[in-house]
Amino acid sequence: MLACLVERLVAENDTDSIPDPEKDVDVDGVLKDLNIEGSIDYGVTAISLGSRDFGGLYSEKPLAVIRTGGADDVVRVIRRALESPTLTVAARGNGHSINGQAMAHRGLVIDMKSMADNNRIDVNVNSMCVDVGGGALWSDVLKHCVSEYGLAPKSWTDYLHLTVGGTLSNAGVSGQTFRFGPQTSTVTELEVVTGNGEIIVCSNSHNSQLFFSVLGGLGQFGIITRARLLLQPAPDMVRWIRVVYSEFDEFTHDAELLITSQESFDYVEGFVFVNSDDPVNGWLSVLLDSNQAFDPTHLPKKTGPVLYCLEVALHYNNNHDDPFMMVEKLLGKLRYLKHFRFEIDLTYMNFLSRVDHVEEAARGSGIWATPHPWLNMFVSKKDIDAFNRIVFQNILKNGVNGPMLTYPLLRSKWDNRWSVALPKNEMFYLVALLRFTHAHPTESEINEMVEQNEEIVQTCIKNGFDFKMYLPHYNSTVEWKRHFGEQWGRFVNRKRQFDPKYVLAPGQKIFTRNHQF
Repeated sequence: MLACLVERLVAENDTDSIPDPEKDVDVDGVLKDLNIEGSIDYGVTAISLGSRDFGGLYSEKPLAVIRTGGADDVVRVIRRALESPTLTVAARGNGHSINGQAMAHRGLVIDMKSMADNNRIDVNVNSMCVDVGGGALWSDVLKHCVSEYGLAPKSWTDYLHLTVGGTLSNAGVSGQTFRFGPQTSTVTELEVVTGNGEIIVCSNSHNSQLFFSVLGGLGQFGIITRARLLLQPAPDMVRWIRVVYSEFDEFTHDAELLITSQESFDYVEGFVFVNSDDPVNGWLSVLLDSNQAFDPTHLPKKTGPVLYCLEVALHYNNNHDDPFMMVEKLLGKLRYLKHFRFEIDLTYMNFLSRVDHVEEAARGSGIWATPHPWLNMFVSKKDIDAFNRIVFQNILKNGVNGPMLTYPLLRSKWDNRWSVALPKNEMFYLVALLRFTHAHPTESEINEMVEQNEEIVQTCIKNGFDFKMYLPHYNSTVEWKRHFGEQWGRFVNRKRQFDPKYVLAPGQKIFTRNHQF
């Protein structure tokens, strides 16, 4: 699944390993008279942008990058691709794919961030919803809705510099998912340009088959150009708390208690960290403030190689709410190690933007631009204890040089009509291994990370774990069939209906032009 890295890992100035479509394709002929409001960029900078992503593991050189003026331009691009027997189209958001999912080898990459409609964030206070462009960043949606109207979408991702259309094409999960479902659950209407080159407005009651297909559909059925999202009143402040556990069963007991209780925190996540003084993977990763300290002498005498942190947050308003009593009531039910409780108060916007300082530091050190062999998966509750013993406590006992997230989600908050594939169990855990490297990693070092990811996946398969990849990436139809399981037939039928010539999202490697079953 994540193999063959060496030949795909391309140095910044190494163009020999990237096929040059301009040697084989008449660029001017393909895009001649493409009358769009935006622009077509064949330049080195644009091609470089379209051939790379945050993962840094794959590189596929496109024919051109299209900076569209709106949905009509997207229609024109797709229709031009339909005139060709081989041309494909990929929608690129903010470039945070990990395995080349938003690339189009010798195809057309649409830069969704360039769409003029992204600047329109239309809030309807009466209906408590907002209309936003598919290429708008969630960070911009947050700032506009909160600062102008005191409102906010219900469900988020941890990192907000992602496009609306990008996360809705996968799911969009974070600490609010246990309560409101993923971001796909907060959508009431979409404008989509299908692989047939048609603009269709859809909802759960109008053109519903397209609506449910596109949500979690990995970009296979259409490009989201507008979304209508539900809003709620935004709180002023957040009490952000982390508590530590030495035993995994107590950590999972408390996390599951919180996500199934009527009275709970507004945000529940968790992560695994190394039981050492390692500055990245160890004790210091738990602290929320530079004035806080982690004293390992208070840990139980018998602790394993890793520890567990439950991360929660409670919303409150200035001059109206006192979070103290509710926080103590909720924490009083938990079994965490009493010497290891860390908390701070932040504004709501600062809490949701909490990853920004991590990005700033990573950019400053150079590691934001290096490869990121991340692995994201959903593991069934019935298998999470075994996963902990085999993976967290053994394979990953030294950490991944970045966060190792794990927290429970409820399947009942997900609509089975969406295209996303989930474990069968009612409760499952997100496992996200967010690996970082140092500023100048070798190919060998990157390969070791990729191979460890593959070892984890194969461990899950060998042990018969009920799991699914989140933000999935496979290289063969056999693997994709296994991923979707009983939903594979439905997924294929949706593709045949909304993108019958297999033009869209070739970087996912699910289908190819002129695909044969």
